[in-house]
Amino acid sequence: MKKTLIALAVLGTTSGLAQAQEVVVKIGHVGPLTGNIAHLGKDNENGARLAVEEYNTKGITIGGKKVKFELVGEDDAADPKTGNIVAQRLVDAGVKGVVGHLNSGTTIPASRIYNQSGIPMISPSATNVTLTQQGFANIFRTMANDAQQGSVIGKYAASKLGKTVAIIDDRTAYGQGLADEVEKGVKAAGGKVTSREFTNNQATDFMAILTKIKAQKPDVIVYTGMDAQGGPMLKQVKALGIPAKFVTGDGGCTPEFIKLAGDAMSEAAFCTQAGLPLDQIADKTFKDRFKKRFGADVQIYAPYSYDAAAALIEGMKAANSAEPSKYLAALKKVQFKGVTGEVAFDEKGDTKFGAITMYQYKAGNWVALK
Repeated sequence: MKKTLIALAVLGTTSGLAQAQEVVVKIGHVGPLTGNIAHLGKDNENGARLAVEEYNTKGITIGGKKVKFELVGEDDAADPKTGNIVAQRLVDAGVKGVVGHLNSGTTIPASRIYNQSGIPMISPSATNVTLTQQGFANIFRTMANDAQQGSVIGKYAASKLGKTVAIIDDRTAYGQGLADEVEKGVKAAGGKVTSREFTNNQATDFMAILTKIKAQKPDVIVYTGMDAQGGPMLKQVKALGIPAKFVTGDGGCTPEFIKLAGDAMSEAAFCTQAGLPLDQIADKTFKDRFKKRFGADVQIYAPYSYDAAAALIEGMKAANSAEPSKYLAALKKVQFKGVTGEVAFDEKGDTKFGAITMYQYKAGNWVALK
């Protein structure tokens, strides 16, 4: 009996030591989980969550200890002030890296907080050029930026859809920054910008702006903002009988845009994505795994959010440390095959493998153009 008790005691001690060796590494995620683009924030969060869950099945060891990754989600409501608050909350919570934020307008100010704390941040969807031009060594993104996207929109609009273009932005860092790049693209293609108008990211009535634009008779209207405004705006374009083609950026390149625009959708509607179509990303099973896990279809940037979380983990693995000060150098050099394709960063933190895809609405869906 004594031998049995001793054996059980030793076994219990060994089990306790094994459990003690497992280390929890927190990775933060921030996006709008409330408000009119909450569906996009949840899409990003779910992408990061799936990455964390799948990496946890691999039994990863860092620094001689088994690691369990934990995603800590925060809601910034697409508001810069709230974004700063939750960024500091993640820092205080001891996260070792951050995936986010979604919007450029929240990501840019929050990046300063992460920079001051030395915590790596990778955005899967903030495309404003300024983000990676601040000189911060710990800020990255996994998709193309607005200089690339805006150029494609502007040149396509002025060379394929017409010659005169009216541009409307939502006055956010994302919307205004993309609109500036679109204007450059239009002019580079020999087109003419008939007007630059703006609204805001909470607006629902665009009649005054559109009535002014109607009188100018542009061939194309470009809206740089999110789907919550873009869909209703297109409905009002149709209501006013404006014959112009309608182009929106990646903020409107979603199933939700189609839903909100309703019967105003036609083959005269186009959008862009700072990335690849789902059927062209490297991991063809991603969308099915995502749907099985969350019961929802991918909206737009979930795969890039997955790769952002994966990049943080790959950097930790390469450095054999989860401490930001130790794995940041490895993160800068990391290159691996993610769900979207090859993942690696240039000296500024931009992806080395950025792609832009133009879509046209056909038969109920956004269809990638060749």
